[in-house]
Amino acid sequence: MGAAAAIEIATETATAIAIAEPGRTVPQAILLEDVETLGQRGTVVDVSAGYLRNYLVPRKLATPATAGSIEAAKRRMEAAERAEQEATERSRENAAVLGRTVLTIAQQAGDDGRLFGSVTPQDIADAIRDARGIKLDRRKIHLEEPIRHTGTYMVVVEVADDVMATIKTMIVAA
Repeated sequence: MGAAAAIEIATETATAIAIAEPGRTVPQAILLEDVETLGQRGTVVDVSAGYLRNYLVPRKLATPATAGSIEAAKRRMEAAERAEQEATERSRENAAVLGRTVLTIAQQAGDDGRLFGSVTPQDIADAIRDARGIKLDRRKIHLEEPIRHTGTYMVVVEVADDVMATIKTMIVAA
């Protein structure tokens, strides 16, 4: 750490102590990352000046709390909450679209309907991407075992953490 950076950190720490309530000597810090012993990202915590200056700031775990940085942290938290809500809404819309989707996957099969090979979660993910333009990770497609026969199957897909969709998948002989 250079001398200029050390002076800047000391100035911010002194400012954090100065803006605190009268008679208060413990600086406040805004956590930039989750710290197990202190709290979640974005929270304002009371820490000793040495801990802030020597441990939290050099590891980019926290920044000294000033009036401006507290407001910026609040704006970041609000923006993150909005983005999370939008992502959840988007995943619910995708789940509704996938619920109405009927996939048809053509595979080579024998006369008895047994496939030469199998239909794997990756094949289903590719078919969803081709049909609807929705990219899903193959690990989010829940098949107990790969599909080895022609027929109609109901495949459960995890669109997001709590959003599930069931897709009707028809495996036909090519």
